[in-house]
Parts: sequence; structure tokens; C-alpha cells
Amino acid sequence: MNAPLIALTGSTGFIGRHLLAELPKRGYRVRVLLRRPSEVPAGASSAVIGDIASPHNMAAALRDVDMIVHSAGLAHVMSGKPEDDYRTINTEATIKLAQAAERAGVKRFVFLSSIRAQSGPVAEGVLTEDMEPKPTDAYGRSKLEAEKGLAALGLDWAALRPVLVYGPGVKGNMAALLGLAQSPWPLPFGGLKARRSLLSLDNLTAALDTLLKAQGPLRRPFIAADPDPVTVPEIIAALRKGLGRGPGLIPVPSFALGAAAGLVGKTEAYQRLAGSLVASPAALRRLGWQPVNSTPDGLAQLARQAAETASGA
Repeated sequence: MNAPLIALTGSTGFIGRHLLAELPKRGYRVRVLLRRPSEVPAGASSAVIGDIASPHNMAAALRDVDMIVHSAGLAHVMSGKPEDDYRTINTEATIKLAQAAERAGVKRFVFLSSIRAQSGPVAEGVLTEDMEPKPTDAYGRSKLEAEKGLAALGLDWAALRPVLVYGPGVKGNMAALLGLAQSPWPLPFGGLKARRSLLSLDNLTAALDTLLKAQGPLRRPFIAADPDPVTVPEIIAALRKGLGRGPGLIPVPSFALGAAAGLVGKTEAYQRLAGSLVASPAALRRLGWQPVNSTPDGLAQLARQAAETASGA
């Protein structure tokens, strides 16, 4: 029972489910913090009921806990939510949980933040943590304010700022691209040149493991991204390779795609698709993080897993 005990929030979410399955394989015991009564999830050594939005007395939940991985929060894909909701759930609840962790003597608090705490959906140049953060929406601002709240406390903390995360069960833009790749038709994205950083679930888990095992105080954010950014054509090609198919891409000029998107009311979605967002994980690499897979390999694996799930294999 000498394995470190991790308290994990958000264990039922897209990322949290993966962490719950993988962290025990990396030598941790995991205690999940649940909002409502439930059976102990597979992979967890224990489960405790508690409302992280009102952690007035978390002493029992955090007893003997070495570190916390806080992945719960209001997701960016939940668009249309009032800014107050993001602040209450992503900022205030995070700070309250960290305060409870400090009282309980937890050694380190690892917060799953977002690249959107650093910038908007597109950015010029390569993003690093040394740049002034410039979030452009309520979600990004709530994550950045949570980081500032952690910095005001006395406990050791780290904030992981992942770029777009992909893996089994992914939603949002990556799910849309996966659906397009699964279609039998040629796609008109061959002319898109902008590069974007992505992050596989496996590489995210390895990054969190690095933060949990790092020696000495951290007390700073870390960008997490796969080693090499990719273009949309490269994303489609990798997904279709996982399906055993060729890229099937047509190089339609970007201005024509933009005009077509405007006609169907998808200008904002197209701008995100065609814009660049490249982020550097150099600080995380200096801490010892080693990526598990490359983006093309990770995307091919995602497509294969989706096909196997659809076929019931």
C-alpha cells in the first residue's frame, strides 16, 4: 500500500475516464471524488461522495491523499453557458478544492486547465507559457482565473494546458473530422495549410504522470501538445489510414471553402478549421515528459477504435 494515493475529480468525463483506467497502471492508487452516490468505478481503489463546488468539509475525502488530479469542470464544448457558470464551476470550485487540499496536507494539486487559458482558438506564432495569457472567451478566462487562484495559495500546484485532446469518445470538432473521414466521399480540404497542435489521451496521461512524479515545487502552468503540429489534410489522411484507406482529398482553394462556409452559416467553424494554433510543450519536455505516440499514429488508432466500436468488435 505504498503506492501514492491520487484523488481524482471528473472521473466520468472524457478525460477522467481515461485517467481512471490508466493511472493505476502507472503505479497509483486512485480515489474518485463523486458528486452523487455510485458504485466504486472500475480502476478506483475507493470512492468518496462530495460536492467540490462546496467543499466545506473535505477532510474525510482527502484523508491520506498524496496528490489531487482535478479534471472536473464545465467543458468548452458546452457553449452558450453564462460566464458566471464557468466562473462558479471552473474557477471558484477549483480554488475551494485546492484550499481544502492545503488544509488536508496534500502534497501537490494538479489542475487540468486548457490552452484556451493561453489564447483564443487561433494564434500567430508558437505559443509558450512565457507569453502573456490572452484568453478570448468565458471558458478560457475561467481557467486562467483558477490558475491565478492556485498561485495565491501555499500548496504546490501545476496547471496542465492541453491543446485539443483526441481519443476514444472524443466530441466537438475532432468528432466532426472523424465523421468526415469515415465518409466514403472525397473531401475538399487538400488546400488547407494551417497547422494545429493536438494531444492524444495517452500523451496527456503521460504528461500528468510527469507532473505527479516531478521533484521539488512546480507552481506554474505547462502546455501539453503532441510533438509535431499537423494540417487538416494530414489529420484526414491519418484517420483514413487507420481505416485502411487513402487520403481522398481535393485541393479546393481556401477562399472558396470560406465562401461556402459563409453561405451555410459556418464561418466561425471554418475559421477555426483553417486557422493555426501551434503550442510548444518544451517546458514539459524539460521536466522529463516523453510522448507515447505521434499525432499520425494516435489519429490512426482513434479511427481504428471507432470502426471496431461501430462494428461491435
